[in-house]
Amino acid sequence: MNPEPAQRHTPLSEQTGENNPLVDRVMRYVVLGPALRGLTRLSVRGIEHIPPEGQAAMIASNHLSFSDSMFITLASRRQVHFLGKAEYFQGTGVKGVLMRSFFRSFGTIPVERADARAAAESLQIAERILGEGGAFGIYPEGTRSRDGRLHRGRTGVARLALSTGAPIIPCAITGTDKVQPPDSRIPRPSKVTVSFGPPLDLAPLQAQFVKAKLLREITDAVMDAIGSMSRQERSGRYASDVNAELEASP
Repeated sequence: MNPEPAQRHTPLSEQTGENNPLVDRVMRYVVLGPALRGLTRLSVRGIEHIPPEGQAAMIASNHLSFSDSMFITLASRRQVHFLGKAEYFQGTGVKGVLMRSFFRSFGTIPVERADARAAAESLQIAERILGEGGAFGIYPEGTRSRDGRLHRGRTGVARLALSTGAPIIPCAITGTDKVQPPDSRIPRPSKVTVSFGPPLDLAPLQAQFVKAKLLREITDAVMDAIGSMSRQERSGRYASDVNAELEASP
């Protein structure tokens, strides 16, 4: 019996449509990067905690604005991949090409979020990025905070750390909610700071807890590290629940 052929994964670069590394670099470092730095007087702290290219890193951050992923990528000085809505890559014509180049230049990987398989696919994509020595950005809150508070983290960040062994680098971003508030399309000048903390030491938690309790303890430790840098008020609730209440209120 012939063995089944190994499953071929589509290279990550091909998942985003047209792949042109030169255009991506120009967009990130020549067109968009300088403009964003000038608009926000971007300040970066703790850059020494970011592993160099070729070493896996999971950057876990608070989430205040649509623009957070762009600033984290610029601040880290390496390509950081984030998951994004597939519709960002489905436009047509010149506008569609520019949109794809824009999102791809900042490491966005398209995912069909409405698909029932999206959660499993997202985990597989993240594991591949980290397994290839890449950097993967994750927002443990799950969605943007509409009230500016730091909400309870979801345990996906812990699952990913345990399945890959990649270090978790806590990240706190401040000011992006003023640059691009929720539902705003046009950025405004405002100071932005991105802070990176040292990788979390998970060994003590792994020695003390198991299974679901371990996942929760790791996630809470991540949120504590983010909160100590961002100095946000903590809510203790999931962002999706809080946001739903805010949207429903008159």
